[in-house]
Amino acid sequence: MKQRKWANKMTVANTILEQLGGNEFIAMTGAKNFLSDGNTLRMTLPKNRSKANRLYITLDATDTYTMYFFKYTAGRLNKKTFSWSPDKQEDVEKVSGIYADMLQDIFTSVTGMYTHL
Repeated sequence: MKQRKWANKMTVANTILEQLGGNEFIAMTGAKNFLSDGNTLRMTLPKNRSKANRLYITLDATDTYTMYFFKYTAGRLNKKTFSWSPDKQEDVEKVSGIYADMLQDIFTSVTGMYTHL
């Protein structure tokens, strides 16, 4: 059987997820909705002490990472007045210049969630 070209391709997002702890990270934190966006891994976070519900981890040109924690609230329609309230995005924390071995510690310090047993 012929393998597809993309089947064994390791993307930047897969590498970031592995450095966070891989499946153990997913099981311990409950993070979901992972998305690869070029050099960025995007994910949705469950409730945590920082109130952040989104996390973007980007690989920078200097071979370090930037972690961007924020709270996103989708826009809504008020059914009584039929007025639209726009999307909101509140910055929680942005940390730059992170090396791969620091990803788990910074995640834990911001969210309070452990990434491994």
